[in-house]
Amino acid sequence: MSISLGTRLATHRKALGWTQQELAERLGVSRTSVSLFEAGLSTPSERTIALMAGIFKIEPHDLVAGTGYPVAKAERLPAVVCRYTEVELHLRMLDADEAAGRTDGWDERLRLLLKETHDERERRLIAAARARLHS
Repeated sequence: MSISLGTRLATHRKALGWTQQELAERLGVSRTSVSLFEAGLSTPSERTIALMAGIFKIEPHDLVAGTGYPVAKAERLPAVVCRYTEVELHLRMLDADEAAGRTDGWDERLRLLLKETHDERERRLIAAARARLHS
């Protein structure tokens, strides 16, 4: 049984605990656009699908598979997309360094990373990592 693309998008968004506005901000579109995508009243561009796939940590073709997404648009989707943000990468590297007992310089790296990110969820993750370093 196929699922509508809108339903799939809404399911992934809700799994992240995000509002339509929060997803829209990450995509660089309006909240109304996200609402129209989820309602099936508008079809996201290939660019938007690629961005959403990265945000949802899946490949673009997997995001649209089994939905009514136009075949011509699906054929133009990239095979793979970046799935991790700079913050997620740094936090993973910190975890590895902590496990190896190498934490020198990390507080400064995280402080600089905090200045560059505007995502509130990621800012909280950085703050928690810095607190962990100081405990």
